[in-house]
Amino acid sequence: MRIACLHTAASNISVFETAAKALGIGTDVLRHEVRADLLAAAENAGHLSADICASTASALLALAEQADAVVLTCSTLGPVVEGISSSVPILRTDEALAASAVQAGGKIAVLCAVETTLEPTARLFHKAALQSNAVVEVRLVPGAWRLFKAGDIDGYLATIAKAADAAYRDGMTRVALGQASMSAAAVQVTAGPLPLTSAAAGLAAAMRAVALSAVVQPLHARPER
Repeated sequence: MRIACLHTAASNISVFETAAKALGIGTDVLRHEVRADLLAAAENAGHLSADICASTASALLALAEQADAVVLTCSTLGPVVEGISSSVPILRTDEALAASAVQAGGKIAVLCAVETTLEPTARLFHKAALQSNAVVEVRLVPGAWRLFKAGDIDGYLATIAKAADAAYRDGMTRVALGQASMSAAAVQVTAGPLPLTSAAAGLAAAMRAVALSAVVQPLHARPER
């Protein structure tokens, strides 16, 4: 089995490798490709242009040629997946995160660090919340992305953890860390339950998708009686 991950930050490779280990996924299962240029283009444009969408789709489809499932780990680029047709499952980690976050209902705080991810993340989580009685609030963590881009990962994670603690003190029942780069901040949160992370949710969803494909494809391949 091979799961390919398309990242927009090289640091997310270790994030997903750590999540894979926790899920019991072998070290030879994941393949990583980093396209920081795609997120940079979206930040510069302030939105997903047609060219950015086309480049992202092309990168995902190329990975699908050599994988059993593809995971897009960037929430800003996530909407691109909606327009892709592929025989190989192509998933967005934030969609899996949203589904997990709203299952039990309650008041859900979704933290984001990048402004360009606010709109697609809010749309995704509010859509997921329609299937439950969850109430979703998407929050931008001020100054966090500046720390990340400056290479101050410890400061970045500490800032995310403080924002998560603040959300719990505000009465939220669960916090979801909307971007994969936030994942390691979860263990620093002390004011409430361990926040949900997109890396774990996305890989778990990819494993389920691969298992389902293994069942469905042989059924389709059987000759009619």
